[in-house]
Amino acid sequence: MQTARRDDVLIIGGGHNGLVCAAYLAAAGLQVRVLERRHLVGGAAVTEEFHPGFRNSVASYTVSLLNPAVIRDLRLHEHGLRVVERPYANFLPRPDGRSFRLGGEHTHAEVAMWSARDAQRLPEYYAMLDRIVVVLRELMRRTPPNVSDRFVLADWLNSVAVGKQLKSLDMRGRRDLLDLFTKSAGELLDDWFEGEPLKAALGWDSVVGNFASPYTPGSAYVLLHHVFGEVNGKAGAWGHAIGGMGAITQAMRRECEARGVAIETDAEVAQLLVEGGKAIGVALTDGRELRAAIVASNLNPKLLYTRLVEPGQLDDDTAQRIRRYRCGSGTFRMNVALSELPDFTAMPGTQLQPHHQSGILIGPSLRYFEQAYFDAKSRAYNPGWARKPIVEVVISSTLDDTLAPPGAHVASLFCQQVNPAIAEEDGGWDAHRDTVAKLMIDTVNDYAPNFARSVLGYEALSPLDLERRIGLVGGDIFHGALGLDQMFSARPLLGQGNYRGAFGNLYLCGSGTHPGGGVTGLPGRNAAREILKDLGRSPRPD
Repeated sequence: MQTARRDDVLIIGGGHNGLVCAAYLAAAGLQVRVLERRHLVGGAAVTEEFHPGFRNSVASYTVSLLNPAVIRDLRLHEHGLRVVERPYANFLPRPDGRSFRLGGEHTHAEVAMWSARDAQRLPEYYAMLDRIVVVLRELMRRTPPNVSDRFVLADWLNSVAVGKQLKSLDMRGRRDLLDLFTKSAGELLDDWFEGEPLKAALGWDSVVGNFASPYTPGSAYVLLHHVFGEVNGKAGAWGHAIGGMGAITQAMRRECEARGVAIETDAEVAQLLVEGGKAIGVALTDGRELRAAIVASNLNPKLLYTRLVEPGQLDDDTAQRIRRYRCGSGTFRMNVALSELPDFTAMPGTQLQPHHQSGILIGPSLRYFEQAYFDAKSRAYNPGWARKPIVEVVISSTLDDTLAPPGAHVASLFCQQVNPAIAEEDGGWDAHRDTVAKLMIDTVNDYAPNFARSVLGYEALSPLDLERRIGLVGGDIFHGALGLDQMFSARPLLGQGNYRGAFGNLYLCGSGTHPGGGVTGLPGRNAAREILKDLGRSPRPD
């Protein structure tokens, strides 16, 4: 077996968090090597051609959560990143031919059309979220206090720091925070509002990537997780990266290379090498063994510990708990090439209009969302998908003319709910992918009758496809469910919440760590800080 030279740090997985971690470590003078299984880096944030002449963001498809400190520190704008905003957040065509718009100058009037009370309360609701988000944004940048069997001064100090941060909330804010962490999104929104379109537009964030009902306890936090972001300094806004999500990770790659990071693609890791309870390197499928003082994993923790670690190397409790680590997001992802823009019954015309540039939500109410989940979960009507699914349509080419030929368009369809696992006796996901893809197209067609005939081609990614292609176990876009049992110090497990893995010299830098999923860059940034702290190196982020 061929053994290569020793690096300071090996990073398994070239997704965005792996690249962020590598860039910060290299800035401190460390020799860093990133190993990516696919032919390009970026993980779920990549842009690829899916139909001749048509490119799109393959999995992750919209920008908001990318942390401003990461953008600044990695000089992403200098490397060509440009993000443009949507004219407003969401457009909801309704079954009765009416529509609803949320965001921008129309918001008050649109909400008032359905409920004058809601129009008065909406600013209060946003103010409540803002009070919480200001505090939690800071906690997202911190290392959670670790819960271990021994006293560590750093963990005690982290606990004090977290306590001080939360103490900045008054009693009303603390009660609101408790509601958002424990209640369902449906319960929260039903208490605040009465108009179904408004509740659907706001509640969509609670089921994005979440295989759950909006009335599942804890789903309010998933809603909150999606409002942490900003675009071009505007809090809560959503936008599009020119060139697709791959523009973000290619800019990260350029900064990594400028700092001397070695990036290998088509370099699949087969095994984490462990000796004496410490990670010492990795074995690749091409026969090489690479050694390093530090190994950092950007993989879903379940993928790392169940596929790259030899049985018996983990203690029994950790092995059992990682097997129970909850993954699976109920997501079916499609990239669609269109000959023309959708002609919505609720907003006619195939000429470009502002609603074509927003997030177009097919799903009129929270009860509709709930039924979609029940259908997929119960398998009562089919092997595992909603009879009437939820579909968000983002027509990327209306904001970015680099993605499609002139006159044509590219649409991202983010679809919920499907069951992450379809039994082999039912044929598995490979037997049903195109059936479900047609259902998703027909669902949009119900609201825009030209949609199906305008489809020139598509790429459909089931949960199984997302796992095989990008490493999203069960199609889970967050690298693990965002439940109270898998958050903060317990992400992915108690004892590993501070980015330090199950073995010495092993660190976790992916979305399966605090603060969780989304294209934020914060898990990579925070993990780099802990690695540098342990090595006594600087500069460290924050």
